[in-house]
Amino acid sequence: MINGVLNVWKEAGFTSHDVVGKLRGILHQKKIGHTGTLDPDATGVLPVCLGKGTRLCDMLTDETKTYEALLHLGIATDTQDMSGTVTAEAPVTVMEEEVRDCIASFVGEQQQVPPMYSALKVNGKKLYELAREGIEIERKARTVHFYEISILEVKLPQVRMEVTCSKGTYIRTLCHDIGEKLGCHGCMEQLIRTRVGQFDRNGAHTLDEIAAIVGEGRLSEILVPVDEMFAALRSFATADDHAKKLAENGNPLKPAQIREIGETASGGDFAEDEEFRLYLDGGTFVGIYQYRPSQNLTRPVKLFLERT
Repeated sequence: MINGVLNVWKEAGFTSHDVVGKLRGILHQKKIGHTGTLDPDATGVLPVCLGKGTRLCDMLTDETKTYEALLHLGIATDTQDMSGTVTAEAPVTVMEEEVRDCIASFVGEQQQVPPMYSALKVNGKKLYELAREGIEIERKARTVHFYEISILEVKLPQVRMEVTCSKGTYIRTLCHDIGEKLGCHGCMEQLIRTRVGQFDRNGAHTLDEIAAIVGEGRLSEILVPVDEMFAALRSFATADDHAKKLAENGNPLKPAQIREIGETASGGDFAEDEEFRLYLDGGTFVGIYQYRPSQNLTRPVKLFLERT
């Protein structure tokens, strides 16, 4: 089984689910999961987890994301993007400086109402399914965070901007809300996701490129191993056979039962609640452990080794 993460460049016309289906055919492997839905018309970075890497899906979904979006003022649609039905139009009489000030006001923590055309579920049914039936229900506002919004170009009624935001943020809704605050309506014309956590557009590959790389036997060149996702954490290995057996079964370990890789002394001084990478003595990645000072034990946080 192939384990790790692929940085896929999702092209327009594909759903995120389509990407997973195509990769299953390319890699001849069923255990694959994506890390955050992109609309079919959107393009950009879509990290896809393979094998044991699927246990990273929730972590990557929570990562900060960066988008390049094209806002089209003067138009509102039922989907909040240009693919939808126009519900309102208004002349764009605002000046560029007003637009810039308005957009700047969205930086920071905001309350955002998810759009009806979204994959969120209510009573087991996706909102977009209800929307297609002509049903609109009240949605609770959610707290989201816009860390940075940079205006790249203003050619009214269009505004191109780069947005770095928290998980669960809808850029379509941001475009809609900007238009409403300006009093002239607005919707999203184009969306490109340029970064998800450590993955950016420079290292992304289309499905055709991945198929060619696999055909040439070079998948390892673009596959990010699971443990590299935690490269910022210190690395430790089991110190003896008894510790190895405990780790293989996901059991807690005493500091004396592990040794820092590259160090000669057993154990090591830990910061309070420090997380670290744990490997078996032979180099196999076990997962992420955390030091608990109150118990003087290290306990598993996320395991990637199949228990024996």
